[in-house]
Amino acid sequence: MSTANTLDEFQGFARALTPRLFRTALLMSGDWHLAEDLVQTVLGKIFSSWSRVRRADSPEAYAHTVLMRTYISHRRLRRSSERPVAALPEHASSGPDSALRVTLLAALAELPPRDRAVVVLRYWEDRSVEETASVLGMTKGSVRNRSSRALARLRRTIGDGQDSIAVY
Repeated sequence: MSTANTLDEFQGFARALTPRLFRTALLMSGDWHLAEDLVQTVLGKIFSSWSRVRRADSPEAYAHTVLMRTYISHRRLRRSSERPVAALPEHASSGPDSALRVTLLAALAELPPRDRAVVVLRYWEDRSVEETASVLGMTKGSVRNRSSRALARLRRTIGDGQDSIAVY
């Protein structure tokens, strides 16, 4: 079969099946726009393997299976929990202080490399003294000593904002 005939055949299939796929997607998702996106994704997947799909016993059943799997896959994504809201909040959220974060990262960059590694492993990655010592090839006492000195230096550099450091 020629490429033009194959394309015409797919377009006819898509025109005939799109309303049913859309209705199913809308019923599953409850969101008009998501249903449109799901149908578009399904048709793209089917088109990319059309030569195999058209030979299937039931291309329509195949399309519905692809739709179900695409929907389930979409629901597994974290971003699928985002929902639009009618009105935006009047003020910014009271999240972490980005100025303090920048100051903290700058102060951390001033530490010697081994002290910085100890602080990052112990406090950012929340590793134990033993794990940090093992990763860096140091003794546990050395990790404790470097950690203490590095935190004291960070506190001196950061100054008044040190109470907020625990947020990070």
